[in-house]
Amino acid sequence: MPSSPAPGRIGPVGPHLRRARAIAACGLVVLAASLAAGCSAPAPPPAPAIKLSSAQVTQPSATGVTDIYVDVQNTGPADRLIGARLSVGGHVTLRSPVGTDVMDMHTVRAITIPARSFIGLDPNGAHLLVTHAGKMISGREITVTLLFAHAGAISVSAMVTNPATGGASYFLN
Repeated sequence: MPSSPAPGRIGPVGPHLRRARAIAACGLVVLAASLAAGCSAPAPPPAPAIKLSSAQVTQPSATGVTDIYVDVQNTGPADRLIGARLSVGGHVTLRSPVGTDVMDMHTVRAITIPARSFIGLDPNGAHLLVTHAGKMISGREITVTLLFAHAGAISVSAMVTNPATGGASYFLN
């Protein structure tokens, strides 16, 4: 005589019902794993360690030479400025003072940007010298892209100024 089903059960569990329960249990495990993976969403990328601001370029002289000054904020490890390019073309040279008390400038391969620092590329210190650039008109903006050894290419808008005619100037900002 067949045994009677346990209280609350309708009858013996057949192979089809056992298989259905196994598939459902497996599906729950996969679903739980998927949800767990989804809960640990990837962290947003860190903010760039280097930020550029207050970029100024003086209107080129009659010989087509000008300088660019930029403020560089570095919240990360030390880096090196190794080059630059402009939206108006031209050749950019990195310049730095020969010594601390001498105003003579010389061309350098890189400008060191210390860790966790604020560096102003300015007329009395390291800066960018531009030759053979396209037309730059006072009051208009151009794009300056600085190339760093570790941070890569970072762009900033730079206002073309003409201090001789009363235009905005890096020195007044």
